[in-house]
Amino acid sequence: MFSKETATKKIGALIERIDELKRIERGSAQFKKWIRDTQVALEHIFGKESRHIADFNQIRYSLGSFSGSTPEHKFQQRYVVGLENAKHVLVSMIEEIQEYWEEKNGKETTAQDSLQSKTSHQFDSKNVFIVHGHDGGTKETVARFISQLGLEPIILHEQPSQGRTIIEKFEDHSDVEYAIALITPDDIGSSINDLDNTRQRARQNVIFEFGYFLGKLGRHKVVGLIKGDIEVPSDYSGVLYIPIDESGAWRFLLIKELKSAGYDVDANKAI
Repeated sequence: MFSKETATKKIGALIERIDELKRIERGSAQFKKWIRDTQVALEHIFGKESRHIADFNQIRYSLGSFSGSTPEHKFQQRYVVGLENAKHVLVSMIEEIQEYWEEKNGKETTAQDSLQSKTSHQFDSKNVFIVHGHDGGTKETVARFISQLGLEPIILHEQPSQGRTIIEKFEDHSDVEYAIALITPDDIGSSINDLDNTRQRARQNVIFEFGYFLGKLGRHKVVGLIKGDIEVPSDYSGVLYIPIDESGAWRFLLIKELKSAGYDVDANKAI
């Protein structure tokens, strides 16, 4: 059984190799070795039957469909996206170790042991608030997925106003156990000192509501789904974001976070 410090260092060392892998061609011997090294490390840290290995193995590094005319850069792009997804998954595992592994009588408990005790209380409320901007397609996709899991997506503009101001309506419907913020590229902004260096950003209402729920519920009950190459607020740099990828791996990562927060959801419904 690895200690918390040793397990964190081993996964951290695997993450450090990702940037180097991005600079070499897909399918290299170094990449294949990294995959095996990671699988072996996760097996020893979490156990052979843990979901952590399954989460890692579900990450795709190649295109799901292609033709003879598909340019090579598309394959390399998919490979890099897969590595970035792997990085997020491994960072999540480190955060899980740091938050849920505890010492009892001088002995480390596993992440799974602690998770079972911390999530023994399942929520009665099935409401999940969805913070969104102008990307209606992403909003509908995530809302349908939440419904498939047997939960109730709360979308503010779909709720009756009943003469309330927007903030009053928001406060009344924010009494939830979990929130999902869709960080989508709806706006463009820059520093006033560097007007030519613009970046895609989420809308201001999304950032406001995201911060509101982080303060109200805590980081373990709020997740940010991030789409594309988008700027995120520096104050949130320590928060783990789940990239919305074409392969759909974000669904399994979101299920993992919901389970960690105490929801009894079935991963089979994500397929």
